[in-house]
Amino acid sequence: MSTILITGATSGLGRYLAFELVRAGHLVLAHGRDTARTERLVEELRTEGTAEGFVADLASLARVRELGARVAEAHPDLDVLINNAGVGSGTPGSGREVSADGHELRLAVDYLAPVVLSRALLPTLRARPSARIVNVGSAGQEPLDFDDPELTRGYDGVSAYRRAKFALAAHTFTLAEELRDTGVSVNVLHPATYMDTAMVREGGVSPWSTVADGAPGVLALATRETGSGGYFDGTRRARAHEGTYDPDVRKRLSTVTDQLLAL
Repeated sequence: MSTILITGATSGLGRYLAFELVRAGHLVLAHGRDTARTERLVEELRTEGTAEGFVADLASLARVRELGARVAEAHPDLDVLINNAGVGSGTPGSGREVSADGHELRLAVDYLAPVVLSRALLPTLRARPSARIVNVGSAGQEPLDFDDPELTRGYDGVSAYRRAKFALAAHTFTLAEELRDTGVSVNVLHPATYMDTAMVREGGVSPWSTVADGAPGVLALATRETGSGGYFDGTRRARAHEGTYDPDVRKRLSTVTDQLLAL
């Protein structure tokens, strides 16, 4: 059985995945932002199997790096990273928010945090046979404006969320190419549309599907051989926004990402 880290495991899809994976016999490392909620989750998970909790605020890149270091030290046997945690579009009409580092919040949590955590854990994952990184993305994708990646002009929460998910998909494909022949697979998926989560309800949307609908695609990528560099709609291989495959776009994204992380 595998050792699997799930970010954003205290609610929604992450919580559902944690229970499914524990029941299947995997060791689940459950990440949460809140200490009390994370501890409660781990207590519940341990009635079903083996679990440990890790607390970190992913809106702080320093905390993300610390999370990676703590997991790597405690679990050199880490097999799978599921980058599931995210911030939705916010309440309709709400203004632009920034992270602890001053980055636009959706870009920070939905894109920069998975990039930083994946990088921090890559040495550990590369030492394992058939390690996997699963990025929970979205079918809602919108190209970044590289002249204004932090969306300081004409801010819109839905656009900010979609731009972060576009970046996550494009980054996934770039990372998959970098890790070719290393044994580490990297894939991104849209789990299901408008699942019944706090994130969706906060956005003023009536849920179309359940977290149970979104789980099979993530579970398949986390536990089965599915290749690398793919985009999936649920369990079905699909196509991300065409811009995410553009080599020039991906090169510019890598440059901008490194610049943002250096700030």
